[in-house]
Amino acid sequence: MPSRRRAIADDLRHQISSGHFKPGERLPSETQLATRYTVSTSTLRSALALLQSEGLVEKIHGNGNFVRRPLRKITYTGGVGTPTVWTAFSAPLRMTARTANIEAPSHLTTLLGVPPRTPLTEILFTTHEGKAPHSLAYTYVPHDLAPAAPVLPEQIGVGLADRRPPPSEVRERVSARLPTQEEAAVLRISSSLAVLSLIRVATDATGRVVDAALFILPGDRADALFTARVAEERSPKA
Repeated sequence: MPSRRRAIADDLRHQISSGHFKPGERLPSETQLATRYTVSTSTLRSALALLQSEGLVEKIHGNGNFVRRPLRKITYTGGVGTPTVWTAFSAPLRMTARTANIEAPSHLTTLLGVPPRTPLTEILFTTHEGKAPHSLAYTYVPHDLAPAAPVLPEQIGVGLADRRPPPSEVRERVSARLPTQEEAAVLRISSSLAVLSLIRVATDATGRVVDAALFILPGDRADALFTARVAEERSPKA
């Protein structure tokens, strides 16, 4: 016999799939739902957590629980030849940017190859599909190489080829992990939903890091595709 929280989750899931609750619609309050199912608020929240982990429901703090609108699946197709980090994605998304001057924390010193507390410019990009947050990206640039003016939304497409000095090598590393509490809150995803963490580091001819980017791509809406072209082996002339 299923537990009460699973029975409640099954009933709400059926109501969502049957169209009783439509995408974007706010569910009844947790108090109302707890009364309807004659359970405690903690049991009701546990049932909602199951639906949140499945991506069916999202909780917006201060506003309630909503049926999640299906978000487009995007594919990251990066590589050294990609003219901009954003054209690497298969679908256009609306983006906002926030710029801050920081001192390099310990976890960035090794990545950037700089001493602790080195001045950096941090640019936080947030992508949206409609009103829903889709993914995050942090870009770090040495302070002396950063743009003099704040990054504006219409300037977000600036590519790596436009950096000064331009990069001579780009490395990318992809791993899967659980989101941090902050990432889960900003992206409105369950803390149990795995994300793709993609780190992209560009260096110039001297080996200096000129740009480092960290992408946070929720696993339910992103893939990463890398293609290598293999040169044909020619037989030696007779």
